[in-house]
Order: sequence, then C-alpha cells, then structure tokens
Amino acid sequence: MNSFGNIFRLTTFGESHGLGIGGVIDGMPAGIDVDLDFVQAQLARRRPGQSRLTTARREADEVEILSGVFEGKTTGCPIGFLVRNTNQHSNDYDNMRDLFRPSHADFTYFSKYGIRDHRGGGRSSARETISRVVGGAFAMLVLRQMGIDIKAYTQQVGDIVLPGSYQDYDLSRIEDNDVRCPDPSTAARMAKLIMDVKGAGDTIGGVIACVIKGCPIGIGEPAFDKLHAALGAGMLSINAVKGFEYGQGFGNMHLRGSEQNDVFVPSPDGGIGFKTNRSGGIQGGISNGQDIYFRVAFKPVATVLMEQDTVDKQGNATILKARGRHDACVLPRAVPVVEAMAAMTILDMYMVSKASQAFKSL
Repeated sequence: MNSFGNIFRLTTFGESHGLGIGGVIDGMPAGIDVDLDFVQAQLARRRPGQSRLTTARREADEVEILSGVFEGKTTGCPIGFLVRNTNQHSNDYDNMRDLFRPSHADFTYFSKYGIRDHRGGGRSSARETISRVVGGAFAMLVLRQMGIDIKAYTQQVGDIVLPGSYQDYDLSRIEDNDVRCPDPSTAARMAKLIMDVKGAGDTIGGVIACVIKGCPIGIGEPAFDKLHAALGAGMLSINAVKGFEYGQGFGNMHLRGSEQNDVFVPSPDGGIGFKTNRSGGIQGGISNGQDIYFRVAFKPVATVLMEQDTVDKQGNATILKARGRHDACVLPRAVPVVEAMAAMTILDMYMVSKASQAFKSL
C-alpha cells in the first residue's frame, strides 16, 4: 500500500504538515557511488517556491541519509532517508476541518478511514512525492552506469501544445525555463497562461512527455508484468494524474495495421533494426531496444482560490473559500516526479528480468 517495486523497492511515509517525509529503499545494489549533490538537485527541481509559477511555500527540502551509505557508497542494506517539513502554515486549513474540498481526496479518505488530516491533504498531498524523487535519484545513479537516460518535459499546458515529437527538440534545454519545456517560445506562452490562471485564483492541467534512451532489449514480462503496464502503474500513482499512453497511444487509432506496424530492417551494425518506432520501444510488454516514450496527463489542481459549493461532514450545503499556498499548475514540479517513477520502474523491471534469466544457462 505504501511500497512500490518488487526487487528495487521504495516504501514511503509522512504527511504534508507532519514532521517530515521519508522512506526506505530496499534492493539498492552495493558499491554504487552516491552523489548526494545529484540527489539534492533532483529534490530542488521538485521543491515548492522555486519560481513565480509555483506555490509560495518555502522549503529547502534537504535530504538526510539515515542508513545504507558508508564512505560515499551504497552498502546493499536498506537506505533510510528523511526530508523534514519546516514551513507549514497549518492554520490556513482550519476552515476546511469539517468541509470536503471538491475533487480532492477529503471525502474518500474520510469515508474509508473515518478520520483525515485536513492540513494540506495529509497523506494525499503532492508533498508525498518527495520520497519518490529521492528513490528515483538513487535508481538513476544505477541506470546512468548502464547508459540509460531518462528525460521528461512539459508538452502541454491547457490548450498550448508543443508540436511535433521529442526528436524535434534539444532536450538538454528542458531546464532553461521555469515551465520545463524544451522550446523557449512555447515555454513563454505556457508561462503566461499559468500566470493568468494563477491571477484568477484558478488552476490548469496539461501533459508531461517522457523519453527513456538506452534501455536494453528484454525488460518486462509477457503477461501481467508488461513493461508498459508497470510504467502506467507508476505514473497513475502520482497525484493529479488522469491518464497514461505510450508509443502512438490514442493518437493514431484511425490508422490500419499496415500503417502502424514497425517494420524490421537490417541495422548498420549487421543486426536487426526497425524502420519506425510507433510501438514506443515496447512490444509484447518487453523492451525492444528503441527509445521508450510515453505521455502522462495531469488534471488541474483541485484546490482553487475562489468560492465553491460543497458540503460539510453532516452533508449540509455550504461554501468553501480555500486559503493557503497552492500551485496553479503542477506540471513544472511534476517533471522530476515522472522521471523518478520511470527510473524506479526501469531499474526494478531490469532486476526482475535478470532474476528470471538467472537459471537460463544451467
């Protein structure tokens, strides 16, 4: 329930307005050089208050490694970590104690457990994704030694869509702007839209695209542990995510099989290659060595700074006027979260695939 993965496994804990957010990473290989500056940099990409487009909550989000690292290397033992909360404004949520926020987790949590932490959403807060980013950063430390690179970027905000595919852009420019879109002119339009929406006290959603390069052939299992199913499960577990598609997705369902098939061709190195990559790097649930690419849809943030009709715990009609510090658009801060979930999924599924082949030569 609070764990993700099979062999490389992350278990998380903590709430938005509690003492902190943390986790335990199991299955991390021993002897991996731990670049704490890299881990902290990933957290900095997710942290609140990083630009005018994000929530004004100010958190350093400094990670404390509690176990599993010795003299700069992983030991193979569980890696425990903690990120302390330091800038909560819990009083901002006092008027929500007995009300249910529309499209939020308040009602379902209360109905399920009979109790809820109304301060910032408690466990349902996007602040929980801190643990995912730390887990993903450790996974990336392993993947980059394998030559696997993962990059996500903002592809759409509202009705502003970055045209073309990831191959049309220099993905090294993703961090050049606050929106995390690789095209400067599109990013500027997206930023203006977010600021306009923020000024109106409203929120807006969009799409994050992700590309995984260097993934070897053979990752994923044929039936219930298909690689795209595992990626989808990871992405759909992120707060505010409403949809996942990989490869051509829903976009070209009007085409026929003869138009969609990825035809095999001889590769320059004398092996087997592909003429196209409409499958998104995955066929039969197993990676085929091509780029893996997918898109993740995020809904507008549920908390809007304007009056909304709602009910209290007794079902009485009332008005909610939310206060506090909230994102008008979650996409810029969700980019590193998507990358983190992708990294943990790929590393875990790689380990599963290697385990299933352990007795192949016996």
